[in-house]
Amino acid sequence: MPAFRQVGEKQLPNPVKCMAWSPKRDLIALANTTGELLLHRLASFQRVWSLAPSEYTGKEITALAWRPDGKILAFSLGDTKQVVLCDVEKAEILHMFPMQSSVTCMNWMEVVEENSALGSFYNSEDESKLFLPELPALPKSYNTTSKIFSEEKSDEILNLLGEVRLNILVLGGDAGCVELYAYGMYKIASLGEVLGSCRSLSLSSDLKSLSLITEVQSADGVSEICYVQLDTGLLSDCLPEVTRMARKFTHISTLLQYLHLSLTSMCEAWEEILMQMDLRLTKFVQEKNTSTQVQDEFLDLLLWGQSSPELQALLMNQLTVKGLKKLGQSIESSYSSIQKLVISHLQSGSEALLYQLSEVRGMSLWKQKFECLGLDSDAIDDAITAVGSFSLKANELLQVIDKSTKNFKAFFRWLYVAMLRMCDEHVPPELNKMTQKDIAFVADFLSEHFSENEELFDRKGKYFHVERVGQYLKDEDEDLVSPPNTKGNQWLQFLQQSTYLKVSPLLFPSYPQKSLHFVKRMMENVIERCLQKPAEVIGRSVKQAVFLPLYAVSDNSEKIPHRFELPSLWNDKKGKMHCVVFCMPEISPSKLYLLRKGTDPKRHIPNSFMSFDLSHYLDSTDDDGVAARSHYVYSCLDARFYDDEMLTVVLQGSEDQNSRRLLAQVSLASSLSCDSEFSWEPGVRLDQQCSTIPCQGLVLGNQWRELENMKAQFVAVNGIRKVACVLSANLRHIRVFEMDVEDEDDEGAESQNAIVDQDGLETAMTGPGPVEESLESEGGSREQEGDMFQKSEELLQSQEAL
Repeated sequence: MPAFRQVGEKQLPNPVKCMAWSPKRDLIALANTTGELLLHRLASFQRVWSLAPSEYTGKEITALAWRPDGKILAFSLGDTKQVVLCDVEKAEILHMFPMQSSVTCMNWMEVVEENSALGSFYNSEDESKLFLPELPALPKSYNTTSKIFSEEKSDEILNLLGEVRLNILVLGGDAGCVELYAYGMYKIASLGEVLGSCRSLSLSSDLKSLSLITEVQSADGVSEICYVQLDTGLLSDCLPEVTRMARKFTHISTLLQYLHLSLTSMCEAWEEILMQMDLRLTKFVQEKNTSTQVQDEFLDLLLWGQSSPELQALLMNQLTVKGLKKLGQSIESSYSSIQKLVISHLQSGSEALLYQLSEVRGMSLWKQKFECLGLDSDAIDDAITAVGSFSLKANELLQVIDKSTKNFKAFFRWLYVAMLRMCDEHVPPELNKMTQKDIAFVADFLSEHFSENEELFDRKGKYFHVERVGQYLKDEDEDLVSPPNTKGNQWLQFLQQSTYLKVSPLLFPSYPQKSLHFVKRMMENVIERCLQKPAEVIGRSVKQAVFLPLYAVSDNSEKIPHRFELPSLWNDKKGKMHCVVFCMPEISPSKLYLLRKGTDPKRHIPNSFMSFDLSHYLDSTDDDGVAARSHYVYSCLDARFYDDEMLTVVLQGSEDQNSRRLLAQVSLASSLSCDSEFSWEPGVRLDQQCSTIPCQGLVLGNQWRELENMKAQFVAVNGIRKVACVLSANLRHIRVFEMDVEDEDDEGAESQNAIVDQDGLETAMTGPGPVEESLESEGGSREQEGDMFQKSEELLQSQEAL
């Protein structure tokens, strides 16, 4: 009976570039050459969702990685040099960040090293909830500029934090750049450039070392595949402090994303219709023939109830009574929405950000624990000051909204009544009453907002800036066109006269000439500098411990997609080892090589180099029924670690054996019992001394299956879920298997079923008891037993035909 049960098969329309199994569920993520990201279920290989490429994110996916809890999927894009975090449940983009170079490989690892200090931290993680209110959810919206869905987005953003236990996303680039992101959000380490281009990497679960496979150009122009091990002892030695710092900084990164989306929602609430008054008045100035000021025209209408023909044409033909009413409603609705977002979202997010930064500042003052990680209290103080300035600017916007709402209400009420009178229409009694105080209020509004000064003619060709809120939401570096009037502000006068308070670090600067967007970007830059220093300090502490040149790669070799290339890396958590499996087809095509190194670079691993002879003897019978033993010689097309003690391989037979291809499980237990030890000769590449590497025979047992009608080439496995996915050489044909279940649907299984059926019929024909009774109840005679045997053969033939 063939091993492994096939549960799905599919021909895909586009070639696959990357594939990765979920660590927790029977899901597999695929990325194809069009830039589309697909998620399929194990059962019948059913598609769950697809994420189409976009110009905003990118169209060239280069690598995939699952967060250890299986809730977030990370993928990198080569054309835009960005890394994107995607929610698996809703197929929504939650976060993205740029990289200096294109990412070629990634690995998302969870720390399993237990520490007593971490236990107390895990229990005290949610203390912030005792002091801070829960952040309100963002309104349902779709931002057409950024192509980010934000329906109830705050919940998904906070889910980016995931579990308290530290997990790290490791990214490797084609220029040798390696970066580590705690919880996939905060850059905890930026390593110096590694020699060569990264092809694969793996961070040990105890944080003691990082293994890489790199491609290096030698002095004679030959490309060499090398194994590099970096010592990350600082992360391991300071694991409790690293976890606490990373968790806080990830909170801060998440809150920055929340504030960004809140401000985006505010910009969406502000509508272009609010600029109509400014544009109409500017056009009126440019087209009028009189020398009078617009301010005078409106004051004449206010005091005497009379207007010039030009002003009357502006009001009745361009603004119109209906348009004025609609404009007033739009302004009131828009300002009310923006005001609510500032109060409920910006202020809540800013308070939470100040709390987290204050916590980090307290950590930075504990120099015995956190100074070695690069926490700088001065940089954190600058970040706290920047957040305070952002809060002040948000409060300033609230004051401008409140004042503008009152001004527009009074102005539109008066202008609406005046326009009704011009049309000789009935004026409602409740609108007709206007006190002397109301008249003075409108007059002050006209004198302040309707001054036609050539110096106010801005770069967009407008004389007037009656609408004052939109300028705060513009993402521009220029100063505000109409900054708030601070004349007569006693507090500001007191500050200017005080020598000490003017430069006091306890007071936040307000930047009255800048927009809210400008202050937000300034805050983000200051916090980014604050977060960047620990990454630089930890990065400088990482040193290269091992560098082993493995073998040379010829230029004329068949081009294999980068993500499917061997060597393959694995972190043995129990044995605390880095494992590497690779082939050297030009040196020894029928061998598979295994390299093992301790996660602690100083630890010696016995039998660190091993090889497997891919020759296999298979017992069979010839046509005459005589027992025969066939000898098969295979070459390895792909190999992946199924678990700590098993490899899953795709093997190809020689041409005289019809190049048949197998999916097989290879046990690594035999390599542990080898007595001989390989002695590495320094300065010599491994392929130049591979003849002395200890070799083990290949033992497949019944853990193999021939892959018929498929030119199998690559495999992706998940030993936790016990599943495998085989991909053909053209990258379009896929088969999915359950690895711990034997297949009953193959021809071999059918032949066995036929034997079982025949044995059962013979028993029914000769044996007494319940079987006889059942047959008698169905037919009752020996002739029916013959009919049953014939029907059984017909059923088997129909099954074979199917």
